[in-house]
Amino acid sequence: MNDMIDILSELGHRLEGFGRERRSAECIGRAVAANGWFTEADVIMAVDAIRTEFLRRDKLDAWLGRYPRTAGRRRVAIIMAGNIPLVGFFDLMCVLACGHEAAVKSSSKDSVLTGYVIDLLREISADIPISVYDDSLPYDMAIATGGDAAAAYFRTRYASMPALIRSSRHSVAVLAGDETSDMLEGLRRDIFSYGGLGCRNISLILLPRGASLPLQPEPPQGGPRRNNYLQTRALLEMTGVGYIDLGACVAVEQWAFPETASRVNYAFYDDLQQVGGWLAQHDAHIQCVASQCIGHPRRCDLGRTQYPTLTDYADGVDVMEFLTQQ
Repeated sequence: MNDMIDILSELGHRLEGFGRERRSAECIGRAVAANGWFTEADVIMAVDAIRTEFLRRDKLDAWLGRYPRTAGRRRVAIIMAGNIPLVGFFDLMCVLACGHEAAVKSSSKDSVLTGYVIDLLREISADIPISVYDDSLPYDMAIATGGDAAAAYFRTRYASMPALIRSSRHSVAVLAGDETSDMLEGLRRDIFSYGGLGCRNISLILLPRGASLPLQPEPPQGGPRRNNYLQTRALLEMTGVGYIDLGACVAVEQWAFPETASRVNYAFYDDLQQVGGWLAQHDAHIQCVASQCIGHPRRCDLGRTQYPTLTDYADGVDVMEFLTQQ
């Protein structure tokens, strides 16, 4: 694993100037052209989160020191989602860190950025065990991420091998009503970054009864983000559902996760015990909880939902434990 620490930390160094030199700037342009939901700012934020939270040598040393060495190399299929930039990178890193071969099937929505990072890894180490996924080849293990329908297919497709399958999840913010302006700015980023498409984007806000929704309208966005917002708003108007127009999305009072993008729901609670009970009841659908006032196994600070640490495993499932104990 020590060799891989060298490789991953070197990748972090090579990503330091991402977006500020010609090669990476061109990559951003191609990535945004290939996926209208991506913006330059979102791509740069995704790379910054990976570089600062995943690829620092001290963090890698501490993280990998918790896990045993694997007995032998496995061929691991990684089926990546494409809803946010480089969303599949962490799985790739975990597979490589365990000494396994990564057979990558990147989403067409995120193939530019995934290809860019894989090229950097191959430049750092020509024999790094990364291959292109081939559905006709046998695999020892699989990690697959997608929507609920895709997850159902994956469970059937990879039923004969150890498989880690992820489906749709949502994230919630629990506010006390006395958050600082910096906290509320963090909440804004948690909601609006990546067009609200990530499972770590806040889509439900729980407020103490009597508080007001602490969100200001966002500047209108273009492309598919604006089209989706207009469709969501039009549907609410047609069905007579009240909403608050936030410019880039709508806010609806409902104690449930919204089913569409460009919408955030909010609800009022009477006490934190009520909130804790609701979170426990819906835990299978929750990715993370952003809050300064309530505890949760996947809690993070407001403004940090898109900066998960190495141990903030998706769905609360330890990927490294899965890969090292099979």
